[in-house]
Amino acid sequence: MPTTLSSSQPTTPFFKRPLLTVVMTAMIATAGLAGCSAPDSNDSEPADAKTENPTADESANVASNDAVSAEKIMIDTVKGDVELAINPSPLVVYDMTLMQDLAALDVAVDGAPSGLKLDNLHAKTQPEPKSVGTVFEPDLEALNAMQPQAILVGSRMAEKYNELSSIAPTLDMSIDTANIYESSKQRLHDLGALFGKSDQAAKLQQNIDGLITETKNLTKDNKGTGLVVMVNGNKMSAYGDKSRYGFIHTVLGVPMADDKIADAPHGQPISFEYIQKANPDWLFVIDRSAAIGEDGIGAKAVLDNPLVAQTNAWSKQQVVYLSPDSYLAFGGYYQWMQDLTTIKGAFTSTK
Repeated sequence: MPTTLSSSQPTTPFFKRPLLTVVMTAMIATAGLAGCSAPDSNDSEPADAKTENPTADESANVASNDAVSAEKIMIDTVKGDVELAINPSPLVVYDMTLMQDLAALDVAVDGAPSGLKLDNLHAKTQPEPKSVGTVFEPDLEALNAMQPQAILVGSRMAEKYNELSSIAPTLDMSIDTANIYESSKQRLHDLGALFGKSDQAAKLQQNIDGLITETKNLTKDNKGTGLVVMVNGNKMSAYGDKSRYGFIHTVLGVPMADDKIADAPHGQPISFEYIQKANPDWLFVIDRSAAIGEDGIGAKAVLDNPLVAQTNAWSKQQVVYLSPDSYLAFGGYYQWMQDLTTIKGAFTSTK
């Protein structure tokens, strides 16, 4: 009977997140091992002791070497349980946040969308992924030719889940934007377990948490309010604490200039008059057009307006421009590191 090992990650009740159950199936290497049962003392071992991470070379051998234990992981995804062998390959990924985490873990991605605008989406030690469509539309012919063992998707490709599931086991690992820190932390943990790199995933999370602590030590001493604004050409929208940018308020503790911002996927449409009335001490800006490579007027030029100039944020030069990763790969490892570094630097300069 296989031994079931649960993830050691603490339960987080605030969102639907992947929960891992690792199923260890012992392969019988010699006839002499048949009929032998594991000692009872093993049942009391900590989960971490039973799921010690193999090296990259050892992990690569799990599927092919019948003298090594064959490990499988049952992942409770947004769409339900999906069982996978550790280190599925070929691997296709349609989500930029997932790609950032996998790049940081140095996991090879065999197939990915084309036309991506970020340069931190695949490990430099790995070959360039083959094109398998876009972040919104899969190339089914390319997928069938590749025959992936697993397809990982996020929010932008989630509606294609059923179509993709007919080709290969598909995991919807969309981040819960209302709880982006806990959700992204759990997903990084789960990816580490899936690819035999839990130790490395833990170190990456320590990097994020350390930078959060350093940044929060600065933001908590600045009692001014903050407003997150996305500029998209000549349109603007504001985001609250339950949005993908809510970490500025919920994690870093910057008070909201307006605590009644409507919770909407694309933000609450606003005007220059709104910004003037809200009068934030800090203005956090996402330039959507620049993030997706569109030509046209940039966010800095749009916000250079007489009404915006009357705000504390503008007059004190406390306008913080977040990275394109904030829009394209929110919750990814590099997004955390880049935006936290930017915010930390901005608050440091006020000392």
